Amino acid sequence: MSDKNLSRGLLGKGLDRRQFVSLAAAGAAATAGLSLVGCGNDSADAPSDSDAASDASAGDATKISFVLDYTPNTNHTGIYVALDQGYFAEEGLDVEIIQPPADGADALIGAGGAQMGVSYQDYIANNLASDQPMPYSAVAAIIQHNTSGIMSRAEDGITHPSAMEGHTYATWNMPVEQATVRDIVEADGGDWSKVELVPYEVDDEVSGLRANMFDTVWVYEAWAVQNAVVQDFPYNYFSFISVDPVFDYYTPVIAANDDFAAQNPDAVRAFLRAVKRGYEYAVENPDGAADILCAQVPELDSDLVHQSQTYLADQYVADAESWGVIDPDRWAAFYQWLNDNNLVENQLDVNAGYDLSFLE
Repeated sequence: MSDKNLSRGLLGKGLDRRQFVSLAAAGAAATAGLSLVGCGNDSADAPSDSDAASDASAGDATKISFVLDYTPNTNHTGIYVALDQGYFAEEGLDVEIIQPPADGADALIGAGGAQMGVSYQDYIANNLASDQPMPYSAVAAIIQHNTSGIMSRAEDGITHPSAMEGHTYATWNMPVEQATVRDIVEADGGDWSKVELVPYEVDDEVSGLRANMFDTVWVYEAWAVQNAVVQDFPYNYFSFISVDPVFDYYTPVIAANDDFAAQNPDAVRAFLRAVKRGYEYAVENPDGAADILCAQVPELDSDLVHQSQTYLADQYVADAESWGVIDPDRWAAFYQWLNDNNLVENQLDVNAGYDLSFLE
């Protein structure tokens, strides 16, 4: 992982943590965090209304390029369901799902190369705090709560943050990442200086733990933890939000280019209506949604996709009144934490960076 420009802004301008995982994966159709074995025949009976796309003529449909944050996975299931089931076509949209360029999805959305895509609240903070912010905003939350935390080998007994003392932690060498982990260790009464930092140099956290490359690692519960379950790997895990609710920020979100949204508000609303149906489908029918994702991206590991999809069925909406909503207080609390810890280049307007007016 390059540490270039880490002193500038929240995540700097080098490879970010998600881009690193993307580039380490085996090609654009692969997925981060696992050596892939393929969906195989599990997707053969996946329901599909993709022929409905032909009902909307190319001349009449509004075209939207939607850029993923990295390679396809269960964070994106609702988007693939909306495509497969013809929800976009029913809304008069012609949606193309594209992979991110080397400088990331946010740069493409901000420049207008993609009208919409996947981002994160912390990435949007980095943009807002820059001297020349790009025009894009979050328009919906994909997952209602931050489902990331620290995973370790069960045998090491690292069940809470201060237990990381005397152990290694695989770091991306990024200011917000290290500040977050330091914060939870110290809040739990631990000594951050006694945590040894080692480079994060794997694309499969379970394999890295098995090989003793590190003792603790920041993971996303929907993928790496479910990977451990699928591989029958004994692990411990604790979430960041179980330690401090300030870390319950929005990751990931759907973002839109501000200029496109201003000029095409009905198209943005239509896109979100279709995607909301896609994620609601995944909530009600996780196995069917997993089959659709496997059919669309057959390189994925079917066991992991189904395991992850079952977990996320309870996370897309969780305790919110409906899919996609963003809690202004939670959004502002995280941005205030970034301000207070001087983790952004310029102080943030804690209420900036999102627009829920397109969500119905």
